[in-house]
Amino acid sequence: TMEWHRILYKKGWVAPHWPKEHGGPGFDANRRFILSEELELAGTPQLSPFGLVMVGPLIMQFGSDEQKKRYLPKILSGDEVWCQGYSEPNAGSDLASLRMSAEDDGNGHFIVNGQKTWTTYAQYADWIFCLVRTDPNVKKQAGISFLLIDMKSPGVEAKPMLTLGHTPAFSDTFFENVRVPKENLVGPLNGGWTLAKALLGHERTLIAAVGQSQRTIARAKKIAAQHQRNGKPLLEDPAFRNRIARLEIRLRGLQMTNYRSLAGAQLGHAPGPESSILKIRGSEILQDATELIVDLMGENGLSWFNGPGAVPPQEQWAGSNLCYTRATTIYGGTNEIQRNVIAKYILGLG
Repeated sequence: TMEWHRILYKKGWVAPHWPKEHGGPGFDANRRFILSEELELAGTPQLSPFGLVMVGPLIMQFGSDEQKKRYLPKILSGDEVWCQGYSEPNAGSDLASLRMSAEDDGNGHFIVNGQKTWTTYAQYADWIFCLVRTDPNVKKQAGISFLLIDMKSPGVEAKPMLTLGHTPAFSDTFFENVRVPKENLVGPLNGGWTLAKALLGHERTLIAAVGQSQRTIARAKKIAAQHQRNGKPLLEDPAFRNRIARLEIRLRGLQMTNYRSLAGAQLGHAPGPESSILKIRGSEILQDATELIVDLMGENGLSWFNGPGAVPPQEQWAGSNLCYTRATTIYGGTNEIQRNVIAKYILGLG
């Protein structure tokens, strides 16, 4: 992934949404979407979104000039890798209930204590952006701040966890009396909830994953052409063709919704509650397309392990991938929460 990052960086395409003044190409929303979709269709490695798509644009919008100079160039080049510290053991869907504390020591630092969980690739990251509680005596959303923390700081420990898909992508991350300079605060003190909502809007539009679903459906068709049922390729089976058609119709609808969102972005509008629609539909379509591939492979589709064995190497990825895509309806805010957002802010039912 980092090698691909460097290739795109040299080409000037690693951050198509970044403006020219910060080192990006300044592509408009349509060109960004086209590039993203074509890269997904080609099956290129997925870049980590935490620096380029999440904290980078947030620093551009809310950060100081010093923070922009310090962090943005190394995010762009890939010299510093980032991870996200949002979820906690008792703060997932109800993120505002987070407990990780940051106390002012009166000497230019915050003292951070607590735990983050489901921290993607924390064991490889140089920096983590965190939501922390800086005032426990006010309404829970009002006492949260946004901090940048060096993962090499004394007192920071990432413990990888093995998931059902056998991917060591996540960690529990612990903070014990970690000293964080006050200049690492992004935005106003106790103003972190505003930044959190802005960042989650960007994350939910990513999870639409139109190109990834297109590639998965194309892969399903290829597998179906190679597998037989009743002496004929599965690709000719009416039940299979019906499932494919339904998936492609839903995906086309998602594309059209994404285009409408792009039209708003072209006018300078930030992602709003409509990003919840993209998140719900995109995650569900990707799950269904992945499940279709496992069904096509039969018992071979349940293999979770890579390496020598009874399952052909080209089919060993399917079971693990199925387990991993189960998480798409959870991260970035569960789909149940997204339906609440749609009901309240779009349908006015709150």
